[in-house]
This record gives sequence, structure tokens and C-alpha cells, in this order.
Amino acid sequence: MLSKAVENYLKAIFSLSEEGNDNVSTNSIAKKLNTKASSVTDMLRKLTSKSLVNHEKYKGVSLTTKGKKLATNIVRKHRLWETFLVDKLHFNWDEVHDVAEQLEHIKSDKLVTLLDEFLGNPKFDPHGDPIPDEFGKFPTSNSTPLSNLKEGDKGIVMGVSQDNSTFLKFLDKIDIKLGNLILVKDIIEFDSSVEILINNKESHISLEVARNILVKQK
Repeated sequence: MLSKAVENYLKAIFSLSEEGNDNVSTNSIAKKLNTKASSVTDMLRKLTSKSLVNHEKYKGVSLTTKGKKLATNIVRKHRLWETFLVDKLHFNWDEVHDVAEQLEHIKSDKLVTLLDEFLGNPKFDPHGDPIPDEFGKFPTSNSTPLSNLKEGDKGIVMGVSQDNSTFLKFLDKIDIKLGNLILVKDIIEFDSSVEILINNKESHISLEVARNILVKQK
């Protein structure tokens, strides 16, 4: 039985590696978990002794096959709970992360299997993140950042690259939700910000916002 702390570390390392870091640094883990680098070093020793991570000094950390399997299962639970909270209990998408952080530590495999079936075996969570199946396989996604679209292009909102509440509340304010169709009206040469049309309403978004909205081009 893994402790909550161990599960949080495995998920943090997995999340950072998803961002393209094959070997995750101690400092990046500390920042992700809002803790001290010395505390991370201590935990990495424990994870190494349990054969959950590979840790080489000055080279970073990577999950072992065993560690990745466990981390994937935690991610699966987290994203299924987020989907349940939004689809069945009607939470807003900016409210579910912290609640799912608590629910992801439930140990019952049967509960997770039944939850998946109850939700209709969803492929993506309310933020557009892929949900791995019971075997740890992630569905493929053909989404791209909105910032990659050109003037006149259209895209359906498939997800977001970051799910912090401030960003999601901003998207709600300008009426951007999953499944919405966005038309790129203009790209401002000065700062690459974007004029968009969504639900017959024009909005102006920064390049940073456009980079964090994932769409499937039409």
C-alpha cells in the first residue's frame, strides 16, 4: 500500500515527464509539490529503494516501469473523478482539481472500474486530458494549440494545457468551453495576440492564452 505522499511524488514526476522532461530535476519536483529540495531528495531515496524511480545525481529522476504503472493508475483515478464531478455533480471545470486530488487516493480497484463504466468509459477528462484505460494505455489526441492556427482557420476546443483555476475562470469569462468552435479572425503582428470569434462574440486573447487552448482544426 503506497502512502499518499508517495503517490503524490509519483504523479508529480509523471506529470513533469509528460511535459517532455525524460529526466526530471529535483528542483522541478520541489516546485511542483511546493516543498523543499532537501525533502524531495529524502523521498527520492525511499522511492529508489522501492524500485519506483531511477535517480542519478546531477542527471535527474525517471520512473521505473513499476513506478510508471502506479503513476498512470493515479492519473487515471484523478481524471475519472474530475469527469464524474463535472458530468454528474455539475461542478465547474475550475473547481474539480482539488477535490479529485483527494479522491485519487482511494485504493479500491473495483470502485474505479465501476466508475469508469458508469461514466461510459470516457477518453478525456473535462480539461481535455487523456484518461488511460485499465491497462494504462492513453488514447491518442490530434489536438493542437490554438496559437498554431492561421487567420481564417477554425478549431473545436478539445482541452487546455494548464488547468489552474485562474486560467479556467478566464476562459469561462470569455465563453470558451470544450466543444466550442473558434474562428481565428486576426493575428496581431505586434505581439502575436489573437482576435477570435466564438458563439458570435469577438474576443481578444494573448499569445500565452492561445498556446494553452487545445483545438482540433476543422
